[in-house]
Parts: sequence; C-alpha cells; structure tokens
Amino acid sequence: MQIRVVTGHPWEAAADLLVVPVIGEVAFAGELDELDRRTGGELRALAAFGELGGKRYATALAAPGDVPARRLLAISAGAADGFGREVAVRMGSSVMRRLVKRDVHTVAVWLAPVAEGLGGDAAVAAETITRGLVEGGFEPKAIYHEDTDAAPPALDELVLVTSPDAATAVAAGADRGRIMGEGANMARRLANRSANDVTPAVLADEARAIAEEHGLWIDVIDEGRAADLGMNLFLAVGRGSANKPRMIVLRNRGEGERDALGRHLGLIGKGVCFDSGGISIKPADRMEEMKMDKTGACTVIAAIATAKRLAPDMPLLAVAPAVENMPGGNATKPGDIVKALNGTWVDIINTDAEGRLILADAMTYAERLGATHLVDVATLTGAVGRAIGYMVTGAFATPDPWWDQVAAAADRAGERYWRIPLLRDYLADLDSWYGDIVNSSSAEASLVKSGLFLEKFRTVPWAHLDIGGTAYYRKNMPFAPRGANGVTHATLVELAVAGAG
Repeated sequence: MQIRVVTGHPWEAAADLLVVPVIGEVAFAGELDELDRRTGGELRALAAFGELGGKRYATALAAPGDVPARRLLAISAGAADGFGREVAVRMGSSVMRRLVKRDVHTVAVWLAPVAEGLGGDAAVAAETITRGLVEGGFEPKAIYHEDTDAAPPALDELVLVTSPDAATAVAAGADRGRIMGEGANMARRLANRSANDVTPAVLADEARAIAEEHGLWIDVIDEGRAADLGMNLFLAVGRGSANKPRMIVLRNRGEGERDALGRHLGLIGKGVCFDSGGISIKPADRMEEMKMDKTGACTVIAAIATAKRLAPDMPLLAVAPAVENMPGGNATKPGDIVKALNGTWVDIINTDAEGRLILADAMTYAERLGATHLVDVATLTGAVGRAIGYMVTGAFATPDPWWDQVAAAADRAGERYWRIPLLRDYLADLDSWYGDIVNSSSAEASLVKSGLFLEKFRTVPWAHLDIGGTAYYRKNMPFAPRGANGVTHATLVELAVAGAG
C-alpha cells in the first residue's frame, strides 16, 4: 500500500472512498459544513436519520455529490471525552472491516477531526489511523484460504488529507503507523496458525526467517543444549510431546549493550504451541483455542523485528521459549520436583500451570545474556479474564519506576492495562513440602500468586503482562475479526524505542 499525503480540503481528495471521522456531537460548521454542501446535503440527511455521531465505530455510507470520491464513509468515534489513541486506531480498523466485499482500491482520510481530538497532533493522528487501517486489513481466514471473501480489499493507496504546515509530520507519522501495524499483523498471523502447522521447531524456523529478513542475531537452543544449560523447568513442560522444545533467542546489537536509557531490555514471550494441560488435562470445551497459547512468543518475535525497523541501532533482546504441553508417556507428573535454571527447586503441583515454568527459565537466561530490565508477555491465566475481561490486560511490575516506563509506553501505544498488586501475604500459599516453591496452589488469589511465582525468577526490574483475557477475540468486533489481535505488540515496541535516544 502506497501512502500519499495531500494538503488541502477533504472535498478535493480524489479516491474510491473518502473517510469522514465524526467525534462527539455532529456540528455542521467549517469544513464539515462545506463538505456537506458539496454532497448535496447527504451528511445532514444521515445525521437527521440518526446515522452520524452515534455508537462508537458505527459507519454510514453517503453519496459523494460533487466530491471526487465514489463514496463517503462517515465513522463515529463516540463521545469526545472518551476519544484517544486506542479509539483512533480502532476507527481505522473499523473502516477496513466495513469494506469487506467492496470494490475499493484507494482510500482518502480527512485527518483534521482526528488530530483535533488528539490535542492537535496531526502526526499521531496519521500514525494511529494508518496503523488501524493496516491492522484492519488482516483476516485470519486468509492464512489458509487466500481467495477468501472475508478479507477486506488490499488497498493500492492511502491518501491522508491534512494542512500544509503538518504535511511532513503526517508523512512520518503515517510511515511509523504502517510499520507498527505490519508488526502487529506478523504476530497475529503466527498466533492464529494451527497447532499442527506451528510446532516449536516451526516457530523457531519462522523466527529464523524473520531474523534474517531484519538483520537480527538468532540462537535456537534445542533440548540437548537446554539440558546442558540446566533449563529443567522449560524441558519439564515439553517432555510429554513428540515435538521437542526450542528456546528461541533474538538480539539486536551485541550481548549486554545498553540503550540510551542505560537498559538492555529483554522481552520474554510464552510460546506454548499447544496446551492440553499435560497430565492435569484441560476440559475438552474450547481446547482448540489452546493453539493461541503461543501468542506471547509470537508477539515478542514480531516486536523485536518492528523495533529494529524503527530504531535500527538500538540494543534489544527477545527470548521465546517454545514447547507443546502434552500428556505423553514421558510427561511431567503432578508432584515432580524440578530444579530451575536459577537453582530453585519447583514442586510442580499442576502441569496446566506450565507457562510460568517456561517463563521462569527464560527470564533467568535473559538476565544471563545481559538483560537489565525484563517484560514478559503470556496467556498465563484464565483468572485475569474473569477478573477484568477481554478489553484490559492485567499487569504485575516491580519496582514502581519501571512500571511507570511501561505504563507510559502503553499510553503511547493506545493500549489499556490494569496493574495488579504483588501481595506478598500470599507467598506462604506457595510453600512446598519438598521443594522451594509450588507452581500452583488454591484458587483463592490465584492471579496474584502467578505473579508472585514469576517474581521469584527475576533480579532486575520486571513487568509481567498477562494476556490470558485479551490475546484474542472469540467473536467478530467492529474493528477486528475473531482470533489473535496483536495486543501488547505496540506497547513493547514503544517501550523499546524509547531507549533509542
């Protein structure tokens, strides 16, 4: 898709479709009033019919009148006081989802209303809208059916209409948004692929191809090397599967090099390519969704590639432990005591609490490779979704200044998080009769205990993003199809590139 910035008025943009954002109550004044006049009153007629300024992400098509576009598409942002970067991204995505089965090759977007809603920042308006349009073009059905009619049209050109003084900033913002959107779609494509398609070895192969394309250093640790290194928690999860585990390590620049903020940031992603629960087997209901348990790994692999595109010389590390959790003859059994890479003896009470085991060894290894700050991403618990639903990601972090940096990155990314307290009063519940710690205990405060377990395996500033409720949608949304949605990708990239200087 080519991106072209034009300066002038929205009614001057020639395209198959002109997008007219509506934020808050419709007020026919200034350019919107003139645009309506040139359509022959079409926009006013839609407003009178209740089609404009209504429910967030609602769309309405209008005849163009004298405007050089085949159609106008008005899209509502809902109430102005709730407008922000997240809504702007989703507006762009909603536009693309509205175009399924439509013959559209060029789309023009009038940026002024979005920029005004974002405090006058035209560059951020261009970035968020472009990112949304790119993400909105993703359709998981196209992974296995390239000729599917469920996919939005592939655009030849995006035209961004802005004022002359903002043209340069808009061009830069749009390019950044395109790169961010493409990275999110990379993560989504990997996460959505089926378990018989993406095994740990295949995920490692995909990571190797991405590393080669983007000039990243890569190391893939097989089960033999992992045993030699002492990654016993990681190996314990993968023992029950015929598809052997792989520890995937990606890096930009040299080992331990620091960024402009004095960090060697390590991104850790849970890569359970399929999770049956192991011996502690899951119920059959919705088990097919457990191909999504690799989403954290897919996200960090995509994030380091995206960060490299935006800040080529910035040091960054990503570690993605990839396994299958299966109840085979060699599978780990409840009650097995396993020594972690950092020397902790873990009493594996529940083999379905496997994500924290592979993350523990991955976090330790990342520190050994020089990481000074860690963020892990994982579909770790069902409890987080039950607590705060599918629209907010749960987070643990320590110390507070590190969380402040993560939260600031989330604000720039337009993603929502809720920080959950690490209440150490519950640590006694993780005591083991035979080892140092159990990997699971009673259901009470199980979400907090998952964070407390992981905290035992870090010695540097750390944040844990639990996407157990947010990694994928179970139904179509106005701005996204069902399936993996790329959540946390933008936050990780924003956090990383903040250190580019």
